[in-house]
Amino acid sequence: MRADRIFAYGATAGMVADALLGDPRRGHPVAGFGRAAARVESLLWRDDRGRGALHTLVCAGGAVGAAALTARAVRGRPLLAVALTAATAWSVVGGTSLGREARAIGGALAAGDLEVARERLPHLCGRDPHALDGPGIARAVVESVAENTSDAVVGALVWGAIGGVPGLVGFRAVNTLDAMVGHRSPRHRRYGWASARLDDVAGWPGARLTAALAVVGGGRPAEAVRAWKADAHRHPSPNAGPVEAAFAGALGVRLGGTLAYAGRVEHRPVLNGAAGRDVRGADIERAVRLSRRVSALALGVCVAGRLAAGHLAARRSVAGRKRGRA
Repeated sequence: MRADRIFAYGATAGMVADALLGDPRRGHPVAGFGRAAARVESLLWRDDRGRGALHTLVCAGGAVGAAALTARAVRGRPLLAVALTAATAWSVVGGTSLGREARAIGGALAAGDLEVARERLPHLCGRDPHALDGPGIARAVVESVAENTSDAVVGALVWGAIGGVPGLVGFRAVNTLDAMVGHRSPRHRRYGWASARLDDVAGWPGARLTAALAVVGGGRPAEAVRAWKADAHRHPSPNAGPVEAAFAGALGVRLGGTLAYAGRVEHRPVLNGAAGRDVRGADIERAVRLSRRVSALALGVCVAGRLAAGHLAARRSVAGRKRGRA
């Protein structure tokens, strides 16, 4: 079986497993990778970019290498290769768990239980929940749903289409390292520089695809495009900017503004400020539905693209063999 078909079958099965089951409840490979990365950090840490780059190389490179060896071990055995791709995709995508967490917070806000909403918010993002009122929590959830649609689903599918199982694993490893050490805390300002920059590079194609699919699937294409073009470049993140701006336009809301994290405050530009309204609790459900549509569209685009590339490669191979015999 060709590699493009293995990816198509495996990625689809993995996405179906995520939709039905959510994240693996025990022995999650991403959690295991996080523990290993934390151990490497404890051994390597210095307030130095070089040590941080070594940390990134050891952790991300080791994960990709292990995935490549595993994929090679099942080469020539199509059923095992499809099963491995499906299991890997299920492990690295997290759209269903993202939606569940967002909806749990939305339900708490709808019930008027602000304390429960604040308790659950750290499961979804790193904001300081005690500095937020109900609308602030709702805005944080919508922004997190938008950004994590790219990080937890679309980006992984893009790299899976490009690199198979090693691509799926590599993207999740890089994204996890960024979450662990890529933030600008005093400890990680220099040590996490390499992880943060690599995550920017790895996330670039998935973020643009996510934004484009939010335009297509959001029901307000003109507004989404306008917000993307006008405001994405003003966001401090080169990848979160297009995604959050497109989601803001598609949902007709304003995102961004003042954000409070543990020990620091950021004043970010407002996205879709001229045309949008303040986020409400009910917008969380709308954001989750848009995220699910974008994820389904991304699966279709990535599978179709991988199949088209495989078909083209097969045709070129046949043409090359014919020229060789001529």
